[in-house]
Amino acid sequence: MAVGVLLEWRFKPEVVDQAPAVVATVLATTRAFDGCIRIDVLVDDADPTRWLLVELWESLAHDAAYREFRAGPGRVTEIPPMLAAPPVLTRYTVAEV
Repeated sequence: MAVGVLLEWRFKPEVVDQAPAVVATVLATTRAFDGCIRIDVLVDDADPTRWLLVELWESLAHDAAYREFRAGPGRVTEIPPMLAAPPVLTRYTVAEV
C-alpha cells in the first residue's frame, strides 16, 4: 500500500535564496531511490522560508529503507545548517476510497 509523507522545512531567511539549488541536488538522489513515486516541493506564498515536501512512496518498506539510507550513508549534511527549526515529518497511508 502506498505511503504519503509530508516533510516541512523552515529555512533561515538569510539562506532561502540558496535553498533551491541545494534541495534540487538532494532530491535528485531521493527521486531515484527505489520505491519513490513522486516528490513535489511546495513553497508557502506568504512565507518563502516555509517549504513542504509532498512525497509518495510505493510502500512503508520503501519509505523506511529511504529513511535508513538518509540516516546512514546517504546522510544530508548541507540542509540542516540552513534550517531555522527541526524538520517535521508526518507519514500517511494512502486510502483507496
